Amino acid sequence: MTKPKKTAVTLGGSADDTEAKFYEALQNSDLDRLMACWADEDEVFCVHPGGPRLVGLGAIRAAFESMFSNGSIRIEAQAIRKIDAMAASVHSVRERIEILTNEGPLDAFVMATNIYHKTAQGWRLVAHHASPGSPSEADDVTDTPPVLH
Repeated sequence: MTKPKKTAVTLGGSADDTEAKFYEALQNSDLDRLMACWADEDEVFCVHPGGPRLVGLGAIRAAFESMFSNGSIRIEAQAIRKIDAMAASVHSVRERIEILTNEGPLDAFVMATNIYHKTAQGWRLVAHHASPGSPSEADDVTDTPPVLH
């Protein structure tokens, strides 16, 4: 199977820059720019809420192409937590997504994990995994108990 052609895009010098371009491409339904954020690796994967694991650029591209055929995605990355290493960066992201319903627009919240690797082409996405959505914004749970006084 041949790999889908990527459109050259300047992503900047950090995983944060690549993540910003990824969410910008989602908001603009720009499939070529979105795919340019992904590493050119056979084992990249993506899991959409409640969906199967999509492995490889072809499967990922087809899924986003299908999503974009329904119109733009109103999505905002919020409350980003990061773990950075020399050539990898893991981001836990709360995604706020506006969903159009018969009753009008509603917000849904999805927790997603984005993993970036530093490649010869710059920082690229190698995994995106999103949980099923919730109608309310989930708080972080930490090991620090709240102070009651």
